[in-house]
Amino acid sequence: MTTRKPIAVGTNGSAQSQAAELWAARRAQRAGLPLLIVHVVDDRWVAEPYPFIGVLEEAGGKLLESAAVRVRDALPISVTTQLLTGSIGGALAKFSSEAAMLVVGSGGFHLGGTLADRALQVAASSKVPVAVVGTQNREGRSGVVVGVDGSAEATQAVTFAAAEADRDGQELTVLYAINAPDPVVDAGVTPVSLAGFMVEEERVVLSETVAGLRENYPDLVVHQVLTPDRGAVESLVEAAAAATLLVVGSRGRGGIERLLLGSTAHGVLKHLPCPTVITRIQPHNN
Repeated sequence: MTTRKPIAVGTNGSAQSQAAELWAARRAQRAGLPLLIVHVVDDRWVAEPYPFIGVLEEAGGKLLESAAVRVRDALPISVTTQLLTGSIGGALAKFSSEAAMLVVGSGGFHLGGTLADRALQVAASSKVPVAVVGTQNREGRSGVVVGVDGSAEATQAVTFAAAEADRDGQELTVLYAINAPDPVVDAGVTPVSLAGFMVEEERVVLSETVAGLRENYPDLVVHQVLTPDRGAVESLVEAAAAATLLVVGSRGRGGIERLLLGSTAHGVLKHLPCPTVITRIQPHNN
């Protein structure tokens, strides 16, 4: 018998992780997958005496029990729990191969701004898609937004986003932000005709990226959006402000090979507009 890997969600009892728990539970229910709630006992700074670790593990166990009760009270879903030890980012990343998807909260607040360091660590190292969930109000939201740039990772992101949108009966917006020359600012540097040609070339890239979606998802409404005058992060954050889900690849066409998380994915997580999935974390092997 084939064992289905669960949707795993990390919790620490914060408002963000509680929001992540509920989002993960709903996602697992829709996908027909089990839900596993995990908590990491950060033992990096624990020295002798070792009994202190037992205290932390006991507290972690109670936290997991409370999380499981919250989810069961909200949804009729089977929930299991697991306690992990080690650095939070490292332990979750290592564990990620045991799950179909890893869900984490967006982080807390630091110096007046969102600090998503744990989420960034997990997204940069996980072996499976990572969903980062904040505490935004989800009432009245609609649509799935996915960012593309012509890379293989972006194509994978579109495939993932299309499946999510089709499953949930949502429309899909495929957004491509490009750095086209400004006809005024760059006058005399790049001819207007060349700038227009570049935009049309990238429009072809966008069309090729969504090719095949109609065949695979005949009822899915797909919107293609090309933004030639704004940055990718700004465009995606604005487009997903009222969306149910934002999807981006871990690295894009301009990604540096040694960096596991590209600047667009990093920027989006720092300005999280809605639940956001990073679809591919490991470097793409050609």
